[in-house]
Amino acid sequence: MSNANAANAVASKKAVVLVTGASSGFGRLAAEALAKAGHTVYASMRDVAGRNAKNAAEMAATSARDGVDLRAIELDVQSEPSANAAAEKVIAETGRIDVVVHNAGHMMFGPAESFTPEQFAQQYDVNVLGTQRVNRAVLPHMRKQKQGLLVWVSSSSSAGGTPPYLSPYFAAKAAMDALAVQYARELSRWGIETSIVVPGAFTKGTNHFAHSGRPADEARLAEYEAGPYRGFGEEVQKAFAAIVPDDADVAGVAEAIVDIVNMPFGKRPFRVHYDPTQDGADVGFTVLDRLRAEMLHRVGLADLLTPAKLI
Repeated sequence: MSNANAANAVASKKAVVLVTGASSGFGRLAAEALAKAGHTVYASMRDVAGRNAKNAAEMAATSARDGVDLRAIELDVQSEPSANAAAEKVIAETGRIDVVVHNAGHMMFGPAESFTPEQFAQQYDVNVLGTQRVNRAVLPHMRKQKQGLLVWVSSSSSAGGTPPYLSPYFAAKAAMDALAVQYARELSRWGIETSIVVPGAFTKGTNHFAHSGRPADEARLAEYEAGPYRGFGEEVQKAFAAIVPDDADVAGVAEAIVDIVNMPFGKRPFRVHYDPTQDGADVGFTVLDRLRAEMLHRVGLADLLTPAKLI
């Protein structure tokens, strides 16, 4: 894409957006909200022709009914060929990729010891390596455009409250957040922005708990259930649900993403919190991000904190 075309795209505020994990939850809500805001949205998911055929059909119906540009696309973040194919399809159809929303993720629930190392690796593969595969597929296009935006859906657990029995998920989300921070520094001179959205705890409106993975080592799990942690999983979930306000609405996460995408280049916040439970992550990340920024100032690399305007 020429610099003139890129500038026109930015000026019109109509972006080509790729959302990962868009079959349900935050991803589905964000994809639909972005499309209704006037953007061309590729809502990616696994097995569009199979288990997600219904979701894809619903999106096509929404697109036709509401006159929006919402397109389901095949993308398995655990497959490099799949990520590459999705990126090439978007480029072939639109000529550019302006925004990627890293949302795909999976949760596991249970005592950490009862998960096998392979399960931890699977959690890391979906929530962390998945973003790496997608980045490697889309960033060459963004760098050629000399402008782009990565939106990462993180977790308040990385700097706020962390209820037990979610160790694999929390560990992976913390790794993903750390990766997002490093990518921000390494992409700023290419004119690529980063915004990290930090949702708090939600027990309604997503299928995280309903579809969460369970421990493979049932013998270890049984030992916990027979010992001092008998019934603890249910105890945690009840305590978790009790602190989430009745009016907590997951749609607020999607709205935050739309607001970020709609902002002009150079004005987007590095981190945005949407946390009805107020678990303290906003305080924790404020301190952490400031310390990191101050270090870059000390070593003369403060320019990495601001995306370069190249077009």
